[in-house]
Amino acid sequence: MNPVSFSLLMLGVFLNATAQLLLKAGTNAVGQFEFSAGNIVPVGMKLALEPHILGGLACYVVSVVVWILGLSRVEVSIAYPMLSIGYVLNAVAAWYLFGEAVSATRLVGIGVIIVGVYIVARS
Repeated sequence: MNPVSFSLLMLGVFLNATAQLLLKAGTNAVGQFEFSAGNIVPVGMKLALEPHILGGLACYVVSVVVWILGLSRVEVSIAYPMLSIGYVLNAVAAWYLFGEAVSATRLVGIGVIIVGVYIVARS
């Protein structure tokens, strides 16, 4: 895999991870909710107008374009496992930004993901 292809894939992964974090920040701002017949419009409008949610959706759109560019250069059997790096990014960012717990078991799992992605990328 050449540096441009790798960069496109990693940019796609980064944008996808950023989208998840923005969506979480948006739901934190809106608060816990349930959709029901009586509140689907008010809750839907809150979500649709929440800046973090809009930013997360924009990141998704851009990530799809970047990912398609990456897929045009790399086999899907190599590219798709790279998405696992998003788990690593999100675990670290969620710990830092939202105070989410990262247990020893999660750290071991993150290590396994990193080793697995490295092996796939080198194949």
